[in-house]
Amino acid sequence: MHFEAPLPLRSGTSIRAYDLCFETYGTLNAERSNAVLELHALNASHHLAGLYAGQDKSDGWWDTMIGPGKPLDTNRFFVIGVNNLGSCFGSTGPMHRSPDTGQIYGSGFPVVTVEDWVDAQARLLDALGIVSLAAVMGGSLGGMQALSWTLQYPQRVRNAVVIASAPNLTAENIAFNEVARRAIVTDPDFNGGNFYATQERAQTTPKRGLRIARMIGHITYLSDDVMNEKFGRTLRTSLAREAQLLAADAAAPAPFRYTTQDVEFQIESYLRHQGDKFAEYFDANTYLLITRALDYFDPARDFGGDLSRALARATARFLLVSFSTDWRFSPTRSRELVKALLDNRRDVSYAEIDAPHGHDAFLLDDPRYHQVVAATFDRIAQALSS
Repeated sequence: MHFEAPLPLRSGTSIRAYDLCFETYGTLNAERSNAVLELHALNASHHLAGLYAGQDKSDGWWDTMIGPGKPLDTNRFFVIGVNNLGSCFGSTGPMHRSPDTGQIYGSGFPVVTVEDWVDAQARLLDALGIVSLAAVMGGSLGGMQALSWTLQYPQRVRNAVVIASAPNLTAENIAFNEVARRAIVTDPDFNGGNFYATQERAQTTPKRGLRIARMIGHITYLSDDVMNEKFGRTLRTSLAREAQLLAADAAAPAPFRYTTQDVEFQIESYLRHQGDKFAEYFDANTYLLITRALDYFDPARDFGGDLSRALARATARFLLVSFSTDWRFSPTRSRELVKALLDNRRDVSYAEIDAPHGHDAFLLDDPRYHQVVAATFDRIAQALSS
């Protein structure tokens, strides 16, 4: 959907003539009351569930959660997935041209925040004729957006499902993001963020930096238990994969080349494989933008750090879910949200799932977790029909 009117941003600038890419699942009822807005995390998109026609892979990123008969049942709800402004999966981002200059935005794309994304999503809902949401839902960075919806547009949100998230990032989390960003910006092919193809120059993307950034991120998404169970200290057993890596990276300068000597453990091969995949489809400037938005989010900042005061604006009914081995967004952070909501006498349910999978647990098919979410949406559906 195209939006011509300027969108004011928290940075003090604005962006105009932008597109938001979105998908919908299920049917909007006559009352337009059964809409659920699903909000994505760092490297996901609007493609929530199912397969595109003619494809036999690339399920939507939350396919375990969304669909007919699933916890968020598209036989009962109209589910909307939106690709955030500044991302690289269809919505206007750094790889697109500015309507003001005619040049590719590149590093000149404006700084965006979680609050800016929510404002853009609200405009999309306005265009779809949806005044009130049955629920907003998201995990990780998506959970931050869901929380922000309840604060920016409390009158439009009846329920909020916030999974594996936090009211802000810890210093350790910001540090991980900064190390990943430095890997990207110090890649010789980053070129100050202006690496896109022009008539004069072919596109050369900073894949080495993106690989390292993804490897750093992936380590933080997994628990130590999962890595030990999957890989332990097992040495790699096949040289075939290393031959593929060598061929794919043969043009890189010597310090960055893969060699059969420097990959000895399966965990090393796994991380390099994840890095390779990520570098093929993700945009470097988008990674910088989104991790900065993560860093900036802090609804309590304007309230002297008092989270209870910050959440006083929320009127929605909440479900919060955390996972015991998620050390990136630990259960302690979800409990902070629970306490702040209870301080305001809000209706809140909390589930802490004892699961070994780390932060990635929110994407997996854990029956206990899914039953909690399904029960919440059963209640929401009953309220719609009453």
